[in-house]
Amino acid sequence: MKITAVEAVPFAIPYTKPLAFASGEVRTADHVLVRIHTDDGLTGTAEAPPRPYTYGETQESIVAVIGKVFAPQLLGLTALDREAVHAVLERTVGNPTAKAALDMALWDILGQAAGMPVSGLLGGYTDRMRVGHMVGFAPAAEMVAEAERIRDTYGITTFKVKVGRVPYAQDVAACRALREALGPGVELYIDGNRGWTASDAARVLAETADLGLLFAEELCPADDVLGRRRLVAGSPLPFIADESATRPAEVTRELLGGSATAISIKTARTGFTGSQRVLHLCEGLGTEVVMGNQIDGQIGTLCSVAFGAAHRSSSRYAGELSNFLDMADDLLAEPLTIESGTLHVREGAGLGIDIDPGKLARYRQDR
Repeated sequence: MKITAVEAVPFAIPYTKPLAFASGEVRTADHVLVRIHTDDGLTGTAEAPPRPYTYGETQESIVAVIGKVFAPQLLGLTALDREAVHAVLERTVGNPTAKAALDMALWDILGQAAGMPVSGLLGGYTDRMRVGHMVGFAPAAEMVAEAERIRDTYGITTFKVKVGRVPYAQDVAACRALREALGPGVELYIDGNRGWTASDAARVLAETADLGLLFAEELCPADDVLGRRRLVAGSPLPFIADESATRPAEVTRELLGGSATAISIKTARTGFTGSQRVLHLCEGLGTEVVMGNQIDGQIGTLCSVAFGAAHRSSSRYAGELSNFLDMADDLLAEPLTIESGTLHVREGAGLGIDIDPGKLARYRQDR
């Protein structure tokens, strides 16, 4: 399983409906397909989604750092040399989704070599996860219509509501409209993407206290250190750290510093190896986790459900696994399907990623 080649292929697929939120907006999935080839004919595959407004990466920077920095140092190592690989990757700061994609591609190779699904190698707790759907910025009536359509079409009953607009009253009104339309049996939680001050976030929590929300996530910037601590200390809801806690050290800082009480795990930024470290740290600290979404395509979603289903604590809550529904197409030869609000892990060896060569030729950006 010696590494002989590393590919970073940029591709772009439009969204049928843009996803807008406090820190940005996504209209096109300008992602990078990452493939690692070995001397015994195995190929591991993953996807890197650039999010410049969160991590500073762009499609061009991911292609460059993989091709010019990482790939030359990985050639000759084997898929079993994961710690050696990570030692190489960690010598370069930043670039989380590029590193995560390389890690997951190596796990894909390991699963293929063992003839086992990666989810089984990671833990094998279950073969499926409940699915949660993100509802982006729009007028309240449109947000309700989207949630009802997703519920009625796919059986999804958990919704993450993007908030963080100013003035905040429009988000409070949207949450109230969603609760009234969907009823008490649907799970709702809010994600501010750092859009409010701590004071406004506290007012929102007070004004939505009767809505039965499940979580609150990143309502104000983590850099507002004292304000964030005051907000979390007074929050009636578990407070999720997401983009403020992307590595084990940051998770430790946010939890022990009183700036969060739950953690979002995203395989798109920590791969499988880093995500397990975050998960086990949270388990040791008695902290709940949710499986987050980096506005992933179907490849990234396959990775998320493989990891989330592998562990008891990461499969407890619905994972954010549906945003690919808003993409006009994808690269998989066999598209994912969500049925009765559930997404299954792909059967077979590795991650079960089979790329349609015709689609890749159509959407790749380097030719």
